[in-house]
Amino acid sequence: MAMTDVPVSERPREKLLARGAETLTDAELLAIFVRTGVPGRNAVEIAHDIIAEFGGLVELLQASKTHFCNTRGLGPAKYAQLSAVLEIAKRYQFNKAEAGAFLESPDAVKSLVALEMRDLEHEVFACLFLDNRHRLISYEALFRGTIDSASVYPREVVKAALACNAAAVVLAHNHPSGVAEPSRADIDITGRLKKALSLIDVRVLDHIIVGGNYQVSLAERGEM
Repeated sequence: MAMTDVPVSERPREKLLARGAETLTDAELLAIFVRTGVPGRNAVEIAHDIIAEFGGLVELLQASKTHFCNTRGLGPAKYAQLSAVLEIAKRYQFNKAEAGAFLESPDAVKSLVALEMRDLEHEVFACLFLDNRHRLISYEALFRGTIDSASVYPREVVKAALACNAAAVVLAHNHPSGVAEPSRADIDITGRLKKALSLIDVRVLDHIIVGGNYQVSLAERGEM
């Protein structure tokens, strides 16, 4: 069906403008991104095909560049556009948090950390430095590599905490394997950092581990 045969009120762009983006289905949102159809299939139908190909919208957003670009209706230009949109969304969330948002629960912290870490192909150890009201001062990726290799240095975390006058810190790192379960090394480094930071009266509130779409809070697990 051609898009011109669809009632104006049901076309994705017009529907979004009239009712809001939250009223659109995944396929309708993607159709606005795809923009144009092909002979015999409109943009919404192509969007349905793409979602079926990847298994869902989340899977599409996490797809490899090669898979994305080789899919009908997408390609390198769309990959660049989507990458830019995702980066804008990520920066918006962090800028909003750094403007003084309270990180009052493990779920709020996990959501923020997952946004930054879930798609990384390498391991990163980061700290969220907070003030005494648990507002985010800054997010800093301090180490890159494998935690098992003892590449996380407490003195560097202490220096960073002092530099931003933090009152508390949330530790975070990712498991590129997609498995978020904490290792013995994860628990050990948490203890070492708690001990080091306690010397300057900075509290370690949690250690979040991100594996794919999953996040584990050591505080919630009672491993702190």
